[in-house]
Amino acid sequence: MSIPVHALPASSLCVAVAQAPLVPLDIAANAATAAGLVRRAAERGARLLLLSELFLTGYETTGIAADPDTLTVAPDDPRLAPLAEACAETGTAVVVGAPVRDEETGALHIAALALDSTGRLAAVYRKQFATPNERAAGFSAGSGGCTLELDGWRLGLGVCWDSGFPEHARAAALDGAHAYLVGALFGTGPGAHQRRTVFPARALDNTLYVLLANHIGRSGPYTGCGGSAVWGPDGYLLSEAAEDAPELLTVVLDPAVLARARTEDPVLVQPGLTAAPARTTATLA
Repeated sequence: MSIPVHALPASSLCVAVAQAPLVPLDIAANAATAAGLVRRAAERGARLLLLSELFLTGYETTGIAADPDTLTVAPDDPRLAPLAEACAETGTAVVVGAPVRDEETGALHIAALALDSTGRLAAVYRKQFATPNERAAGFSAGSGGCTLELDGWRLGLGVCWDSGFPEHARAAALDGAHAYLVGALFGTGPGAHQRRTVFPARALDNTLYVLLANHIGRSGPYTGCGGSAVWGPDGYLLSEAAEDAPELLTVVLDPAVLARARTEDPVLVQPGLTAAPARTTATLA
């Protein structure tokens, strides 16, 4: 039985990805950096900005686990106010990486926070594939996927290692995603090879746009390899940042390009596909 695919968007969507140096474990400083990037993205016409994994703290898992009261982000966290104000003033949404803690169990998670175009916290996605090192540091894996809706576009969220599992992006695509958004920390060395290999594959596997926001410079035990980028639904690279410098990219996602890719390579309407696992959906408009 074929899986129904959501209708294609009616119009294009301008999106941005950014990479920037961060202040380790300083949520307020990094939120201010994120707010500035939202404003710059809005000036270029972007309706959404994607930022890297743990952008608000840096990839400082040991430090976060040692002081979770201070170094996790709550839904009503006042340190998010400058970022929320930037979204509200510009009408541009943002997806930003942050550590969070489960209110009931106290479990730590690496998460992507989605603030909508009014600055409201619309969704919290918890990384589903925590690495062995993250689990050793005390972080738990999330239990469900998340899809955002903006201007008729469905945007599946992932965080770093999630993208290394083909079924993760496929679940987003089977939920009707037109694009797959991943904030990450891919380091120099093997991480740079993963970055070059995984993302065009996820795009081609699922005929969707793929966006990556990566780290630059030192962050925790790693040095980010940069290369934040956007790939088209045919797997071809559309735009790519430098390896070691701050940069903001904007790309227009085109429904006609998406339609053509899905007509020429109908991987999402083949018999035998199973339905996507349970996911939440949040609207960013």
